[in-house]
Amino acid sequence: MRVVLLSKALVVGAYQRKAEEIARHEDIELIVLVPPAWRDERGVLPLERAHTRGYTLLIEPIALNGHFHLHFYPYLGRRLRALRPDLLHIEEEPYNLATWHAVRIARRLGIRTIFFSWQNLFRRYPPPFSWWEREVLRSADAAIAGSETAARVWRTKGYTGPLAVIPQVGVDPEAFSPAGVRPPRPFTIGYVGRWVPEKGIDLLLRAAAGLPGDWRMRIIGSGPEGPALQRLAGRLGISHRVSFEPPSPSTRMPEVYRGLDVLVLPSRTRRNWTEQFGRVLVEAMACGVPVIGSSAGEIPWVIGEAGLVFPEDRADALREALRRLMEDPELYRSMREKGRQRVLERFTHSRIAEATVALYRAVVPG
Repeated sequence: MRVVLLSKALVVGAYQRKAEEIARHEDIELIVLVPPAWRDERGVLPLERAHTRGYTLLIEPIALNGHFHLHFYPYLGRRLRALRPDLLHIEEEPYNLATWHAVRIARRLGIRTIFFSWQNLFRRYPPPFSWWEREVLRSADAAIAGSETAARVWRTKGYTGPLAVIPQVGVDPEAFSPAGVRPPRPFTIGYVGRWVPEKGIDLLLRAAAGLPGDWRMRIIGSGPEGPALQRLAGRLGISHRVSFEPPSPSTRMPEVYRGLDVLVLPSRTRRNWTEQFGRVLVEAMACGVPVIGSSAGEIPWVIGEAGLVFPEDRADALREALRRLMEDPELYRSMREKGRQRVLERFTHSRIAEATVALYRAVVPG
């Protein structure tokens, strides 16, 4: 079976391990199409070529780069006519132009299609997004939802075709593995991700400001809230304990996580957004780093019994979770072990690839 996977997410080198795992299945000939780079509020992320064995990785020109809903691939029709795949797997939301455009081309060429969605809030979209969504739901041969909540959204919206619940990407448990002996250092609290209000970094700073003991904090990433967050750290009197660091290449992230004693994801729900997965949680857990997350969106499901969850927007509850972890060595050891085990059971690239290939075979029998 020849499969084309269209994915801007796979410009990230670490995510390409999923493609390698899919390609290990002997009945799958995999071709991955990615843009040369992707833009978002953090800046430009150029294509990383980190895991490219066993499949073909091709650059596909993109139009309106950085526009989440309106970008598309203007020469995709020409590419698909040349490749003639049995299946086109589109890792885009069904209400985006890129998905509608790709599904429409595939239908004309007799190619079966799968779309992917993280959307875990039931939302009505204005035209033309509602038109694109309706046609994709009617035309696609199957769908993948990144969580059970997202799957319920699309069933409620009327999608009746095959629907599998599979996170978009996992982790490589060999690359993302625990450190050896912990070097002497203050208890190090980490945040990794976008610097935007919905991620709740301000809440983390406020929670830490009242935390006793010897601790440091690393805020790793980028985004428009950076200057405001630095000013807040100054007003709280903790600037000397907090460092703001730029993002690292995906292939260096295991080293980053091993430099932390806890990873915190303090996201808060907004009217039009809630946490859809929290990839940094599973990466940290794979590295044996305990995690604390808010109750927003899918965070409690991702963490399960392997970490601590606090009510979103409650700085006092987050402070108490951090204090417990700092002062209870047995809790700390237990969370390290449970987090790593949960990743091995649910969130490796290998397990995600197996589930994805099973759906491919159901959509294209024989």
